[in-house]
Amino acid sequence: MKFFANKTGAVFGAVLGAASLFALSGTASAQFKIVATNYGVSANGMPFAIAVEKKMFDAEGIQVSEIITSAGGGTTLRNMMAANAPYAEINPAAAIGAIQEGLDLKIIAENVQTVAEFTWFVKNNSPIKTAADLKGAKVGFNNPRSTSVALLGLLLEGAGLTMKDINLVRTGGFGESLTALEVGTIDMTPMTEPLWSQYADKYRGLAKASEVLPPLSNVVAVALSSISEPQKKFVEAVIRARRNAVKFMEANPEEAGDIVAKHYNIDRNVARATVKNLVTSRTNGIPYWGEGRIHFAGLDRMVKAQQSVGAISGNVDLKSIIDTRYLPADIREMN
Repeated sequence: MKFFANKTGAVFGAVLGAASLFALSGTASAQFKIVATNYGVSANGMPFAIAVEKKMFDAEGIQVSEIITSAGGGTTLRNMMAANAPYAEINPAAAIGAIQEGLDLKIIAENVQTVAEFTWFVKNNSPIKTAADLKGAKVGFNNPRSTSVALLGLLLEGAGLTMKDINLVRTGGFGESLTALEVGTIDMTPMTEPLWSQYADKYRGLAKASEVLPPLSNVVAVALSSISEPQKKFVEAVIRARRNAVKFMEANPEEAGDIVAKHYNIDRNVARATVKNLVTSRTNGIPYWGEGRIHFAGLDRMVKAQQSVGAISGNVDLKSIIDTRYLPADIREMN
């Protein structure tokens, strides 16, 4: 099985145009591709590596012919349409933005229920000891309207500060942020797993999202309303397999870490530390990787956070864009 980023130059309008053809191409073979934002890079997609390695898709009677990764946002949806993938994992802002643009998309599961993979860190010798010390500091961020910016706003709010109290410095990515921190261009930057586990000894964690922020829906699964019956059965099976993968990770964190190291091509100790950190993480009792059940309050919080930075515009009727029928019966009811 091959995993690679399928890049396409199609614009969002082409996604809408492809939707009408999408539902016509389902077959009874139960073999399709799926799309997962930042698979092979970020922690959200790690359960899929477990499902592949432990043949959990096969156990559900389906074949996932390819897991297509993407940089997120509209790219994930374009890849979904181009590959005729009935299932995609994406951040809520991108899903809601597409729905607002007219794509007949539904949120069908909540895969990552918190932002526990986020940690803000500084140099070990930094005079900044708490978030309240950030007034006047240079703070790195990846891109405007990104999740990291929305979370930064919440972090500052909790410390009695606002965005006006800091100097935002756009870095363009987490790797670039590390370089900027090293040379002194910025004083603090967010970092996500598995990079945090990789560099935990080199930098000092200033604030962990799991400790300073409430549960915020991080990654959801989506599907088009118009998919065929074979595709619907496939989506249900993907959700079940992923759920089993999450349970396996909780019961076998070291073995799961070794599997992640293999599929993500990262150091085994880093992978083990990442999996251990995240399977044991609880934010107000909510785990990082969810089994699919939608926690409405956390999703609503993330929508409001994204609205605060302009990533989501207008009013959002969340209940109208959620479809829980693909979930196993025991987790179908929203919390």
